[in-house]
Amino acid sequence: MTKTIQQSEKFRASPEDLYEMYMDSDKHSASTGMPAQLGRKVGSGFTAFGGKLEGRTLMLVPGKTIVQAWRSSAWKKTDPDSILILAFRQSGTGGRVDLAHVNVPKHDHKGVTKGWKKFYWKPWRKYLKTLGK
Repeated sequence: MTKTIQQSEKFRASPEDLYEMYMDSDKHSASTGMPAQLGRKVGSGFTAFGGKLEGRTLMLVPGKTIVQAWRSSAWKKTDPDSILILAFRQSGTGGRVDLAHVNVPKHDHKGVTKGWKKFYWKPWRKYLKTLGK
């Protein structure tokens, strides 16, 4: 069992806007610069980064929480799915995302940890700037 990846990031956007940036296929694609398809119902599948990430949604609390079974195409077939928990809340004048990513395989733990910052948080800030936030 690997250590849980925990990250918290603040943005100049409401928690609801941040939730939509992740869950809306078009906004997810635009904010990361890579194709994404996300179903909006519990049990629906998703892909991101042109299929490099995939999984299914386990729980949704609209505007507040996303729980997904999540895996990278770089993982071995024998690697179990990881569990991703994203919580969105108000923080000052903007929103905050609290991430907990559990059961990421040891061979990709460092890559996934850095990947959240490189492929999500940094591009999200850039995308929000284009929206004037």
